[in-house]
Amino acid sequence: MTQHAELTLERWRSFDRDRQILMIGNEMHRGSRLSDPEALRRCYERVRRLADLSAQAADRLATRRELLRWRRGIAELNLAGRPDPERRRALLHCLLLMSSESARQRPYLLA
Repeated sequence: MTQHAELTLERWRSFDRDRQILMIGNEMHRGSRLSDPEALRRCYERVRRLADLSAQAADRLATRRELLRWRRGIAELNLAGRPDPERRRALLHCLLLMSSESARQRPYLLA
């Protein structure tokens, strides 16, 4: 998980929520192209790390709760040990609906 290990909460908070959601979605989209199970596991670790940072940075309890609920879905997907493209796509869709800016990106990321 070296890619985001140095990312601090302060730095993550410098991005607005739309940008945070889009960055998590981008990481998930990268995972959709991975065939190596270990690379996919690391990708989901990065996704969970970014979701954790977003939950910590959330200023509303409802936002934090939704992010943590969504993160649990990613953890379950990772624990399954095998790629599940439909579940991954559904989770990405749910994530993108968490902000108006990211919702507009659905046609591009879910195609």
